[in-house]
Amino acid sequence: MNFGTIGAGAIAQALARHLVAAGHRVMLSNSRGPSTLEEVVADLGPLASAGTVAQAAEADMVFLTVMWPDIPAALADLPPWDGRILVDATNQFARLDPVEVADLGDQTGSEWVAALAPNARVIKAFNTLHASYIASDPRHPAGRQVLFYAGDDAAAKATFRELVDSFGFAPVDIGALRDGGRLMQVGGGPLSALHALRQD
Repeated sequence: MNFGTIGAGAIAQALARHLVAAGHRVMLSNSRGPSTLEEVVADLGPLASAGTVAQAAEADMVFLTVMWPDIPAALADLPPWDGRILVDATNQFARLDPVEVADLGDQTGSEWVAALAPNARVIKAFNTLHASYIASDPRHPAGRQVLFYAGDDAAAKATFRELVDSFGFAPVDIGALRDGGRLMQVGGGPLSALHALRQD
């Protein structure tokens, strides 16, 4: 599989580091263009590259890591998704200073994201963990870092589960985007910012 990121901040770089460590190719992208990522990809090594958002979005699995207000622009005018996997790692912070959570009514954040990426198989993951927990080795003496994920496509979830298990995370399927997404989202989700370990 080929992997891409839409966004190239701390979370995208942490995920890219796990990917290249596992032997996968990953293309990072941001809104400012590939030339701004030369130092980042050089640090990640030869399995990492930089491209446009449209190029990164053509990967088999794409990680969405941009800030919430930037999502519509990031997902606009992309090639048809055609069933490729989009991993939504975002949280619906309308603003950070002061913190304001976007009001989506009855809709979850990933349902909103899925509507902007028609025919993508969307998985919600990584948004409950602080960036430092994503970047660090998920294997600890007391157990593996639990990673909650949700989605509506069983095959996509199986592919995702196998991948993150290979990184060392302890993946926990919490159901569909609607129900699982509600458990994970900021502003009341009981799993938001829950950093748990699982003994194997």
